[in-house]
Amino acid sequence: MEQVHIIRHKHYVEGLSARQIARQLGLNRRTVRKYLSVSEPQRFETACRPRPVFSVVGPRIEALIEEWAPRLEGKHRLTSPRLYRQLREEGIEIGERTVRRYLAERRRREAEVYIPLVHRPGDEAQVDFFEVTVDEGGVRRKAWKFLMRLMYSGRDFIHLYDHCDQPCFLDGHVRAFAQLGGVARRLVYDNLSAAVKRILGLKERELTDRFKALASHHLFEPCFARPGQGHDKGGVESRGKSIRLQHLTPIVAGPDLDAISAAALADVERLWQQRRHTDGRRLSELYEEDRARMLPLPAAAFEPRCMRPVAISHSSTVKVDGAVYSLPEGWARLDAEAWIGARDIRFRCRGQETVRLRQRPGGKRIEYRDYLGELSRKPQAVRQVAPELTAELGAPYQELWGLLERTHGGRQAGRILASILGAVNDHGHAVVAAALEEALADRMLLKIERALYSRHR
Repeated sequence: MEQVHIIRHKHYVEGLSARQIARQLGLNRRTVRKYLSVSEPQRFETACRPRPVFSVVGPRIEALIEEWAPRLEGKHRLTSPRLYRQLREEGIEIGERTVRRYLAERRRREAEVYIPLVHRPGDEAQVDFFEVTVDEGGVRRKAWKFLMRLMYSGRDFIHLYDHCDQPCFLDGHVRAFAQLGGVARRLVYDNLSAAVKRILGLKERELTDRFKALASHHLFEPCFARPGQGHDKGGVESRGKSIRLQHLTPIVAGPDLDAISAAALADVERLWQQRRHTDGRRLSELYEEDRARMLPLPAAAFEPRCMRPVAISHSSTVKVDGAVYSLPEGWARLDAEAWIGARDIRFRCRGQETVRLRQRPGGKRIEYRDYLGELSRKPQAVRQVAPELTAELGAPYQELWGLLERTHGGRQAGRILASILGAVNDHGHAVVAAALEEALADRMLLKIERALYSRHR
């Protein structure tokens, strides 16, 4: 463009001829005349060069791709060097660069075209789980981040869970709806097993019973991405990564997942309050529009627990999701219901109920208080589990066990503690604990034994 300006200035301002300008600038006179007639350079599209080799080799490449398609999977993908070698072995004279260009053009033609979407107030939220790393109680471990994102206002809700399963999935929705103050009219998901039981073609889904109950309770429309097409809900996909990098890096620490979740969510909310839309409005203003169009929260809260029938073993234990839990000894060999929540499991059997903190797969939660009746008849078993049992029962029992071991030895101490457990089973923990505290205050073993035996009788 600078050269065009010089040519036109010399001719129209300085009065030089085309021959003189060409001589001064070292250009062809035809070039000078061309730019004297136009004020800026002109570009003309040229016709595509013919590719006769493509028309000859293309059908054979397509035939090879179709023939080998059933034998391609995962990292076993078709490359241009492999196709080039096959074509040369078949006697076709062709360059590897030609094969590479053919495959590049083929990928370009078949590549999906992304459509710019419009997000309207209160209409859409996207949901997903992401794996993250946290330091919980000084131990580094994996956790799962539940994320729900309002697509119009960009407001996010996150919560961390031990598991990536249906109870946590449902619990995340209940928490998110409460935090966001309403329910988006459409929620977009992957085809995750917590929501989808079976895929029926590209459009239809057979939903799980508990997810249908959640959607029916809150009256939102569940929508699902195409199988294997995560970019169908690219808003939550990209946001899940950015939250991990912006708010969970370096690796966050806390006493438990609830505390870590609360701190991370507060940080996400703080930065969201400061952000503005491209039109200058704060995202908090857009959220007010979102909330005005969202569905209201139901009057009654949804119960996110999932019920699963379980069979209790002869040792009064049960296995749920790879973890073992003890239950009251009177439930042995019975059928029960396990109402699985995100943090705990509520067991019900014949009108009785007990709650256990949920363990990770491979974990074990044995509470020896469940076996007081059996332990009162088995002194040797008492001796083996005394430290764990007395830790559950509290300080008076721990102090008593240490005193009994020092004065009577392990065998006799087990017999005495077994009789004490019988008293606990018959009269209750509070009565026996009061007697223990009274006797231990005087530090007299004989008084302890007499008090306990008299209570037991």
